[in-house]
Amino acid sequence: MKIGYKLSSEEFDPLDLVCFASQAEDAGFDFAMISDHYHPWIGETGESPFVWSTIGGISQVTENLPIITGVTCPTFRIHPAIIAHAAATAASMLPERFILGVGSGENLNEHVLGNDWPSTPKRIDMLAEAIYIIKALWEGGEGLQDYEGFYYKVENAKIYTKPAELPPIYIAAEGEMAATLAGNMGDGLIAQHDNEKAVEIFKNSGGEGKPCYAEATLCWDENKDEAIKTALKYWPIKANDVQINTDIPTTFHFERLAQLATEDIISEEIVCSEDPQDHINEIKKYAKAGYDHICLHQVGPNQHEFIELCRDEILQEFK
Repeated sequence: MKIGYKLSSEEFDPLDLVCFASQAEDAGFDFAMISDHYHPWIGETGESPFVWSTIGGISQVTENLPIITGVTCPTFRIHPAIIAHAAATAASMLPERFILGVGSGENLNEHVLGNDWPSTPKRIDMLAEAIYIIKALWEGGEGLQDYEGFYYKVENAKIYTKPAELPPIYIAAEGEMAATLAGNMGDGLIAQHDNEKAVEIFKNSGGEGKPCYAEATLCWDENKDEAIKTALKYWPIKANDVQINTDIPTTFHFERLAQLATEDIISEEIVCSEDPQDHINEIKKYAKAGYDHICLHQVGPNQHEFIELCRDEILQEFK
């Protein structure tokens, strides 16, 4: 069992994220996962730095902490050939400790260039083609690369700066189509929930023996009531259906939807507690669902305190 720390780009500026990564490594976390957003979910969180710049900063303050994008969409806002370039550079700065996590995206981030937002089957199809392009550019060869597919075109491209060992690609999945793609094309699975079905499909589609990552959203505070208030203030999206979060286009829409969330609803969806054992039990629930890498997303401003709590009381449970 490996326990990771979530670098929440929707909640913190890039220098804070760099600082948290350093502290997480010192605390003994096994990896860190960083979100890749153009917009935050709601304006209350108020941040959304460019992930590739932030990763460069993290590379300079950590020595051994693996970093995974959780997750990058290589299909709309940024062409897969550019993601291949960015990820190869990141992997060169984080040798043998960078993982490219990819997914089919959210409309919130991907509509900014005026792209239409297609159905899930089309987005999964686009993701498969994007992954093919990324791998082809990484593997390269002596000549320049040309590719003309159904969705993308690459002309006379070659990535010169690459790490000695190419990074793995993990694929985010909640439903059957994405989990099947993850098993077929991915080196690992990423999920946002303790989704046993996604693990089963992933393994049956070629993912047996590959790592399964999940993100557990938590909120620790010295006072449980304050933890609930914080979770509702900063992460009301946890009350929404996954498909809604995928399709809604703007922070304004998410803020209107957040007005329907209550403390009772959010406390059902997020473990809000002052007791470390409650958070340990939540981690074990994800492990029981089949996940061997669990990333802890602490909601709200108490990041330093949460990292110290993990160092002193939570991580030891899983060493």
